[in-house]
Amino acid sequence: MSAYIRITRIPYEEPYHLHLAFEVSNGRQSCCFEYFDNADTLTHFADKLEVFPRHPTDVFLYEVGSERPEDRWGYYFRFRAFTTSSTGHCAIQLRFNNNEALPMRELFEFCISAEPNQIANLGRLFRHFSKLEDDVLEWSI
Repeated sequence: MSAYIRITRIPYEEPYHLHLAFEVSNGRQSCCFEYFDNADTLTHFADKLEVFPRHPTDVFLYEVGSERPEDRWGYYFRFRAFTTSSTGHCAIQLRFNNNEALPMRELFEFCISAEPNQIANLGRLFRHFSKLEDDVLEWSI
């Protein structure tokens, strides 16, 4: 199994709000989750990932929700692109927590190793996906 990210748009309150279903794998682990976000988030991802990394210690961090019970969020999602070496190797960290009590809790976290050109390609895919013309974004290593 290879590493991949597949995002499916589920009809919701477009073009302003999106319901997104993610299927992600690093080649050893895989997970599925859904969350809601603003449509302009796709362009934000494109803007940051198309030029990643800008310098040897660059980090792109996107978070929505919270894992703190007192914040009363229904979920937490983290997407972080970061460099892993001074020679430009990179990774994407994904974390999702549905914030449910046991036994309904679903939680995962893992990284996908990637080269800068692969991350830039993901950024271009986000740019195209932000036009809301396609139902699915598919990226793989």
